[in-house]
Amino acid sequence: MRENLLFHWNRIGEKLWVKPLLVSILSVAFAFVASLADQTDSVAWVPNISTESIEALLNLVTSSMLVIAMFAVGAMVTAYASASNSATPRAFSVVLADDTSQNALSIFIGVFIYGAVALVALKNDVYDHAGRFALFIVSVLVFALVILTFIRWMDSIARLGRMGNTIDKVEVAVANSFSVWWNQPRLGASPFSNQSSITGEPLALPKVGYLQRVDMATLQAVAAQHDLKIFLSVLPGKFCTPSNPVAQVQGLSPDNMQCLDELSSAFHLADQRTYDQDPRFGLVVLCEIACRALSPAVNDPGTAIDVVGTVTRLFHLWVRARQASTTEPLHDRIFAPDLREQDLFDDAFNGLARDGAGLVEVSIRLQKAFQAISGFGDNDLRDASIEHSQRALARNELSMTLPQDIEAVRNVARF
Repeated sequence: MRENLLFHWNRIGEKLWVKPLLVSILSVAFAFVASLADQTDSVAWVPNISTESIEALLNLVTSSMLVIAMFAVGAMVTAYASASNSATPRAFSVVLADDTSQNALSIFIGVFIYGAVALVALKNDVYDHAGRFALFIVSVLVFALVILTFIRWMDSIARLGRMGNTIDKVEVAVANSFSVWWNQPRLGASPFSNQSSITGEPLALPKVGYLQRVDMATLQAVAAQHDLKIFLSVLPGKFCTPSNPVAQVQGLSPDNMQCLDELSSAFHLADQRTYDQDPRFGLVVLCEIACRALSPAVNDPGTAIDVVGTVTRLFHLWVRARQASTTEPLHDRIFAPDLREQDLFDDAFNGLARDGAGLVEVSIRLQKAFQAISGFGDNDLRDASIEHSQRALARNELSMTLPQDIEAVRNVARF
């Protein structure tokens, strides 16, 4: 249940209209909450605030907030376009989910609506002596909130959409997905290794798309109800078609074949991959950023080197999370394959090593990264590092024309 709520919450966080709508509703409520002060006995001690002074403050807020909100939208759209064009379109979702920008836009729109509603209410004598004082205090606090939000947002928008900021946001998303994976390895399922030996009723989905999420709780409940065992053939991030089963189901009989529809509902397909249950997706995005930076049109090897450092940190996090993971399988009737470190390396380094094979500075940094990752104390990562180091060196020997460059890379590649 918690995983389902978190998944849907993350999808809501990627919608730009949700927070402004909620803040707009709250702003209308705040405009009328001030009138409750008139129902108290505070009339005797609160100062008498003139209607004209409150009107001036509300007019200032109302006239400026709409302009600032439009400016904020324009700046955010520019930042989103920059992230998609300079990095990769797959990074757009993490940039769109930036809390600072969404909160700022929500406050600007909410304050505009608050000012308009409060001004109309004030002119129609909704507020009495104490109510006007409460409205004045709320308006001053709202005005201060706008100033602080605008200053904080200006610092954030100056970085939003820039290459370094986009890489940092993708790194955070990948780090979170790594942590989620090792908090519940294999999504909480029991392990199995020899997938080819598994027999059972194939479970295929009628749609085509990327597997975004698997509702493990539903699978476990249905399996327990019908005394089944479910062997997942795919993990989130896999492109699924009706011709490729997503699982093998053991224990089915003619009496409970109808439960296949319930099992199918636990697999959520969509047009795009997400970071939530798919640790490999973020590595693909980082590799795409590096490959675009290495393209002749951009020619920015520094960004590729930055990505290599980012991926190295992420693999260190992978090792630490794996060593700290002591979680027992949560779902005893569901079995799933492990993520292979070789696949993670393929996602992170194949394109980068190919496109950077002719650049000595990128190749040297890549070899140093393989050396560093091999020393993290994980045998699987060490094996993958050795294979990719040798493969990258072979690409260098085919792409580089200067013998001194090839020799410089060889001196660093010690495998």
